Amino acid sequence: MSGAHSVRAAEARANRRRGIAEDVALVAIAVAVAVVVRALVAQAYYIPSASMEPQLRVDDRVVVSRVAYHLHSPRRGDIVVFQAPPSLDAARTVPHNPFGRFFRSIGVALGVTEDQTVLIKRVIALPGETVSARGGRIYVGSEVLVEPYLPAGTVTSDFGPVTVPRGDLWVMGDNRGNSEDSRFFGPIPQRTIVGRAIWKVWPPWRASFL
Repeated sequence: MSGAHSVRAAEARANRRRGIAEDVALVAIAVAVAVVVRALVAQAYYIPSASMEPQLRVDDRVVVSRVAYHLHSPRRGDIVVFQAPPSLDAARTVPHNPFGRFFRSIGVALGVTEDQTVLIKRVIALPGETVSARGGRIYVGSEVLVEPYLPAGTVTSDFGPVTVPRGDLWVMGDNRGNSEDSRFFGPIPQRTIVGRAIWKVWPPWRASFL
């Protein structure tokens, strides 16, 4: 009887080990898929600041398409994620520990950790256009820019005029009084764009396409 009990106990331990191994394998596969999807197709980001309020609030999660601009050029009104200009402190906050970078990259891929090397803003002016603000409103060339995504009464401080160089974009936060954007660091090169924000997924009761 004791022999049979020992066999059953050994089988139970073996089953537990197999179960743990399978769980670890599933987690590894899920992480690998997330990293591959992040690199090639789409990535989740969370919003760390109030610069895009009211549409995007602190701690909201958005899905960013990495392939959108393989199909067409950036358009006015798009919300884009791009590499932070070197002049900003955010571009110097990546951990130096290689293991820290590894685990951070997994967290970023899964949308649970902030990627401090990127910013999110809205495209306001395209290459070759002249953009300015006066009297609280933005002008592209001589035309007032209609901005239905802004709350009524939003005022933009005067700047410009600035002509956007070829291959660049002029980007701004919707929260015009609390956003470091092209008014601060100038136009951004299109090559620095990570992708277009297409979907707000968190919190679920405010989920929407962007």
